[in-house]
Amino acid sequence: MSAILEEIISYKRTEVEAMDTQEVVKSRRPVSFRQRLENAETMSVIGEVKRASPSKGDINIDIDPKAQAEKYVRGGVDVISVLTDRNYFKGSLRDLEAVKCAVDVPVLNKDFIIDERQVDRAYLYGADVILLIVAALDDETLRRLYDHASSYGMECIVEVHTDVEMERALKLAPELIGINNRDLKTFEVDIANTEALLAKYGDADTIFIAESGIRTEADAQRMKNAGARALLVGETLMRSEHPEKVIQTLKVAL
Repeated sequence: MSAILEEIISYKRTEVEAMDTQEVVKSRRPVSFRQRLENAETMSVIGEVKRASPSKGDINIDIDPKAQAEKYVRGGVDVISVLTDRNYFKGSLRDLEAVKCAVDVPVLNKDFIIDERQVDRAYLYGADVILLIVAALDDETLRRLYDHASSYGMECIVEVHTDVEMERALKLAPELIGINNRDLKTFEVDIANTEALLAKYGDADTIFIAESGIRTEADAQRMKNAGARALLVGETLMRSEHPEKVIQTLKVAL
């Protein structure tokens, strides 16, 4: 685990320890991202609502999550990812809730999830999908959290960056694997990471999502050619005056 990830997870453990256990009533059916992917004729796009990050600092602190999400939907986004970590990304579960109330596409709770209590809150605040980062979890915890989310009907994007993490993820036989093009040790981004991993593992029975570093139609085409079916795009959309237009250029034909 990289130093920054270790720092984040250590802080997250402190947060989780302060959380109460909540009794959750299954009151809604999450919207399926997988079904949208299976029916898609173009590359799917996950548009991210992200106020800040450890590597870039403040990106768009005063963003209205609801208004940003609505722009994404007008652009044809397939999923909206909401960063809910407060300490490092300046997000919140209220951002997630605001987005969920504004759109009808699936909503992804992107956070450093290490405990069932976080999964419970993701469901309560409207998440349809959660992110599980292989580098942050041991195999037992990864399986437990995956199964816990599935019990609510939520889907999981299992995130990897390396060969070792990919092999660990594939043991779960997950429906969705996200390949992070950002090296959390150096924070350098290289979309060739998706190409390299899919050259080895692209025949696996799962849907692959390329995460980070995708800015242009040419990038999207590269990821499609590598075998990815979806793109997670954050900073590019958050800094754009017209994210709708950017999304449309990324939805290349499959």
